[in-house]
Amino acid sequence: MSDAKNPVIEPVEIPSTNGGEPVIEPVEIRRPEVSTSSTTGWGLWEVFVRSSRGLSHVHAGSLHAPDAAMALRNARDLYTRRNEGVSIWVVPADAIAASDPDSKGSFFESPQGKDYRHATYYTKSEGVKHL
Repeated sequence: MSDAKNPVIEPVEIPSTNGGEPVIEPVEIRRPEVSTSSTTGWGLWEVFVRSSRGLSHVHAGSLHAPDAAMALRNARDLYTRRNEGVSIWVVPADAIAASDPDSKGSFFESPQGKDYRHATYYTKSEGVKHL
């Protein structure tokens, strides 16, 4: 398991920039530090709330709790006091993997040769005001 001080290097398939085969490069993956209260030992939980059926869960915040059941109850009391949600997810913060912001270039780079994904070379037609 990795932590913020010891990131894990894992191979990630990156689309080719010239239309060829994808390239596999090592990417540094960091997990956020697990923040626990020094007096209680409670873990940090991230809370996601779905406001209504058909919508996605949205990150609402985080809280400390000793287990998942208590995290759910505390999330319900803290983040849905005014009937804001129909569903809640709680996830241990140490279970969330995050990419390294310093590896943004290679990790999120759009492959060249797929210009159709970006409408930058189209000319704006006359009379179209909102492009």
